[in-house]
Amino acid sequence: MTEVLFYHLTESTLEEALPGLLEKSVQRGWRAVVQTGTEERRDALDAHLWTFRDDSFLAHGTDREPHTVEQPVLLTTEAENGNGAEIRFIVDGATPPDVAAYERAVFMFDGHDAEQLEKAREHWKAMKAGGHAVTYWQQTPERRWERKA
Repeated sequence: MTEVLFYHLTESTLEEALPGLLEKSVQRGWRAVVQTGTEERRDALDAHLWTFRDDSFLAHGTDREPHTVEQPVLLTTEAENGNGAEIRFIVDGATPPDVAAYERAVFMFDGHDAEQLEKAREHWKAMKAGGHAVTYWQQTPERRWERKA
């Protein structure tokens, strides 16, 4: 079964937390796909990943560009796995596809957004009911991830 992680953002924004997790995924030799709830959010993350750090960037592409299969990180609003990713990040309450084809699925949600919290609860129940190995992680005040369940 797919390992499913829920990351509860309480101390930082998605833009602050996601790039580091994507970098770690790529360092493991994994391709990653990030599914957003809207095209606007996809496009904002696209711009952010090129500039999030002064001394480097994270190579990536979006589903509106050619050659998606070659991208180490693919940003999408769709359910397809256009780059053959091993890990899927589902953000902003996006509706996940079947995660069984992935080694890991990561749901990231804003703890200050009631709608995202509600969707995360729904996704948690669905992933548990689907028999996946599910864990819940919350940020500490130091912005580290601490396993809570």
